[in-house]
Amino acid sequence: MHICIGSDEDMQQLGRQIARVLEKGDVLYISGELGAGKTTLARGIARGLGFTGRVSSPTFTLMNLYPGTPEIYHFDLYRLQVGELDDLGWEEYLEGNGVSLVEWPLVAESIFPGEALLIHIDLVEEDYDRERKVFISAGGKRYMQKLEELNEIVNTGH
Repeated sequence: MHICIGSDEDMQQLGRQIARVLEKGDVLYISGELGAGKTTLARGIARGLGFTGRVSSPTFTLMNLYPGTPEIYHFDLYRLQVGELDDLGWEEYLEGNGVSLVEWPLVAESIFPGEALLIHIDLVEEDYDRERKVFISAGGKRYMQKLEELNEIVNTGH
């Protein structure tokens, strides 16, 4: 699935649409270069899941927990090395009752489960003020169904 995004509000709207197909235990890997809009998308997902508080990049805290139903575990692995993940107890979160949003997942792709909704954000012409291209794919059968549902929501607006 490929979507063109023209603004931060559009990115948050996409996040709210993605949230409609999520349930507890789901994992999303969000990749893209610095400033591409990963946290903006995460903010939209959190809003779509009912969280109204501040959503910020957990670059220095490594993980933010947003209460709700389900809880949202927002990871940012930009500053980590693979071995440092064990200190986070990340397995408990990924296998828990919340929704896990993982920015910079390539840092740990060898140890993270392959089943997830995979989201990659590209800048257009390396310009931070222009539109973005968002590519969404599925890792695993469960997420293929979610991708089909999301495609219907995005294409129909419902």
